Formats: sequence, structure tokens, C-alpha cells
Amino acid sequence: MNTFILLCEGMDMSAFAERLRLLREARSLSQVRLAELLNVDPRAYNRWEKGTTAPHLDTVIKIADVLQVSIDELVGRKAISDDVKVRNHILHLLWQKADSLPDSEQQALITVLDSFVKKAMVEQAMRLNGVKR
Repeated sequence: MNTFILLCEGMDMSAFAERLRLLREARSLSQVRLAELLNVDPRAYNRWEKGTTAPHLDTVIKIADVLQVSIDELVGRKAISDDVKVRNHILHLLWQKADSLPDSEQQALITVLDSFVKKAMVEQAMRLNGVKR
């Protein structure tokens, strides 16, 4: 029997499915992309979100990590925080590691990130104004 189901006996699986969908959408992730980040088949993920099956406990832990929420938030024991962190799980992990870099390296990283953001903003403005490259 599924470990997660045993731990959540009596829990409404449709409520878990709905919470999973809300958390995924709050991070602007598609079902396919979240399945990729979890290294699971998108069809399996879809069944979790429909409430027809439940993930194993180790996968629930991984889902919470990728969505950057506590397991309590994920399973409905705690309200969902409005504080959506970095939406890209890999970027979030790198950000955590970068936070421990020396100040000079952090400043270099800030400069690089800032240049990418500004470039994307200029490209978006050009597209909106119909300017072709």
C-alpha cells in the first residue's frame, strides 16, 4: 500500500490534489514541467493532481522541496504562504548556495543577473513595440 496514503489516512485526497494544483500554478509551472523537476512521468503527476492516486512519501517530500513549501503546507495542515519564493527550483538551490559566497563574488553574480534581466526587459519592450532585431 502507498506509504503516503497510510500517513494521511482520513485525509481528503481531492483536497491534497487541489492544494498541489494551487501551489504548482502559484509558481507558474505546468504539470509537465513539475513532473520533469520531480523526475516522474507526467501521467503519474496528472493522476496526483486529479486525486486518483497519491505519491509515495519520499515523492511528497521532494514535491515540497521543489515547490518550496513545508510538508504541512502541502498536505493542508498549515495555510499556504503567500510568499512564493524563486519559482525555478534549480535557481532557488543555486541562490541558496550563492548566499554563502564572499561579498565580491555575490556582487559579480548580481551584476551578471542584472544584465540578463535588463536584456530580457529590453527585448520584451522591443517586441511590444513591434521592433524586429
